[in-house]
Amino acid sequence: MKRKATAIWQGTGKDGKGILNGPSGVLDNTPYNFKARFENEDGKAGTNPEELIAAAHAGCFAMALSFAIQEAGFEANKLDVDATITVEQQDGGFAFTHIQLDLTGKVDGMDEAKFKELAEGAKKGCPVSKALSSVDISLNTTFES
Repeated sequence: MKRKATAIWQGTGKDGKGILNGPSGVLDNTPYNFKARFENEDGKAGTNPEELIAAAHAGCFAMALSFAIQEAGFEANKLDVDATITVEQQDGGFAFTHIQLDLTGKVDGMDEAKFKELAEGAKKGCPVSKALSSVDISLNTTFES
């Protein structure tokens, strides 16, 4: 399995602009630029690599957890995942320093201890977590009975 996305950039780093595309159409000439990445905290000026990685991590983690829940003999009613990436200046550039996964889940018939155990396993085992293993990843779970 291989997946692909493309980026086209024009101009300087600070004043230039780019677009992102992917075959699914989700990224269809999606704009990104310095301001959207580093100066626009509400995220409405365009996307950025961190938002895309956070979305990929949240989605991958939720899917991995749903498989673990299924293998345990249950079905998730709902898994709501927020992924927040912290970016800080380091060594003359920028680095991801922390990823916070906040999970709220409801699984009929499952107890909270089992849910947390499966969530920890999914955090360690999903492919995006593995790819980002050089970054500290924390998980906060809320279980709705």
